[in-house]
Amino acid sequence: MDNRHARRITVFVLSLSLIMTLGVFLPDSGHSQFKPGQKRVIKDGENLTIKGVILNRDGELFLLRDQSRTDTVVALTDKTEIEVERKGLFRRDKRMDVTVLVPGLILEVEGKGAGGRLVADEIEFSEADLKAAITAYAQTAPVSKKASETEQKLAQTSKEVVDTNKRIDAIDQYELVNVVTVPFAANSATLSDKGKAQLDGLASKAPGAKNYLIEVKGYTDVTGKASKNLDLSLERSEAVLQYLAVKHNIPLRRMTIPMGYGGTQSGAMTAKGQEAENRVDVSILVNKGLN
Repeated sequence: MDNRHARRITVFVLSLSLIMTLGVFLPDSGHSQFKPGQKRVIKDGENLTIKGVILNRDGELFLLRDQSRTDTVVALTDKTEIEVERKGLFRRDKRMDVTVLVPGLILEVEGKGAGGRLVADEIEFSEADLKAAITAYAQTAPVSKKASETEQKLAQTSKEVVDTNKRIDAIDQYELVNVVTVPFAANSATLSDKGKAQLDGLASKAPGAKNYLIEVKGYTDVTGKASKNLDLSLERSEAVLQYLAVKHNIPLRRMTIPMGYGGTQSGAMTAKGQEAENRVDVSILVNKGLN
């Protein structure tokens, strides 16, 4: 077992232990049942930041318990910003959607009181806590008809994320069978007609079996600021992924997370050389054992 896997298991065990210690789950009771704690009523207009663990969630509301066993009802709005903190020199914090807010996730909420609830302005959590919570929730998620529609959707999403992570972790078991280089104009993340045609060809030749993955890597030339190039390369990758998903109905579960690598290190300074660096490499990978 390598250190990376050991760390993941450690994080999972620690997070799950915290959830159990807080009394989130009762035997055969489902995620919507938990031992009662103190109730926090927030004054209208009061600014507050709370760190705790999600006990349950239903639609735009979730119940957050802090270390003092005080429970706070948190309300989500269209303006709520949800971010996962990603550690690493070139890894930016990433915006997330509400599907990641599953029971068991340890997070910090900043917001303002309204009607006794905390209306969330910003929600932040670590990448390690997100992985641990999703894994735990996927393994214990409610499947009965009694579970709320939100809980059922969260359970399905969590299971898909866990399956995707397992597949990506096993990427070394895949071999490269085809690569398409999609060109982009300088300082642009808009797909050209030429780029779309190349993706159309790749999609038509994608293996019909369920044993393939599509890997998307974006690049830029080295001109300009490194931070801007990193953002631009990621935007290009996301544009390719969206085109394949929307135009060709390729399921997201068959694509790895789109990556942006910023400026290439080829050192090409000629106009033609820099033009070649503004690209996205799209690869089809097939499982070695199934190919």
